[in-house]
Amino acid sequence: MAQDIILATSGLTKEFKGFRAVSGVTLEVARGTIHALIGPNGAGKTTCFNLLTKFLQPTAGTIRYKDRDITGLKPADVARLGLVRSFQISAVFPHLTVLENVRIALQRRRRGDSFDFWRNERVLRALDGEALDLVEAVGLSDFAGHQAVELSYGRKRALEIATTLALDPEMLLLDEPMAGMGHEDVDRTAALIRRVSKDRTILMVEHNLSVVASLSDRITVLARGQVLAEGDYATVSKDPRVVEAYIGAGHA
Repeated sequence: MAQDIILATSGLTKEFKGFRAVSGVTLEVARGTIHALIGPNGAGKTTCFNLLTKFLQPTAGTIRYKDRDITGLKPADVARLGLVRSFQISAVFPHLTVLENVRIALQRRRRGDSFDFWRNERVLRALDGEALDLVEAVGLSDFAGHQAVELSYGRKRALEIATTLALDPEMLLLDEPMAGMGHEDVDRTAALIRRVSKDRTILMVEHNLSVVASLSDRITVLARGQVLAEGDYATVSKDPRVVEAYIGAGHA
């Protein structure tokens, strides 16, 4: 039986003044999986990710989500369809509490781009139950009353994921979720990603290969803007082209 493909690209290409950052990328992400996009520095991962999340428009090629052509849509349009990039919302306000931040994200989902800052506290408190559920889901129950500025870097990332989950995405795109984290925060965030993936599809760009190995069902390797290899970690890690690409770029 063919896999149920939730996100697919065909011939995806992006040129910047004659330079091809992404060239003819064909990608298929199966529903309900964790799919990693990896590659050495300069491979085109970030550009590809920005194309998928509509922060860039492709020079050529198509992007389909749930069998709908979304190539020409804007980021807010694809978010409303259930394809959401974590950290794009920036709904983390440093001097509001964890609970208040998540509550604001819930307001956005319910009311589009407007916020209810002017509404009375009783009306806003009606969102607390759902907000607390999300806070618990990302392991921040003990910090619900703490201001975001007081959180460690890893817990701030968890809060950002909570604000993303408030939009109830069917597919979550994570851009280097482990960047800048120490071992403890990496382990905590990896467990969080595994937990939230149970009823969602996840596509992530990640440099930490041990995290990629432990989390990913499938991996696409980019090099020089093109797909170099694809498969599970055992397959791609033994591919001589992948080894050469990483070593050649100064990666062990």
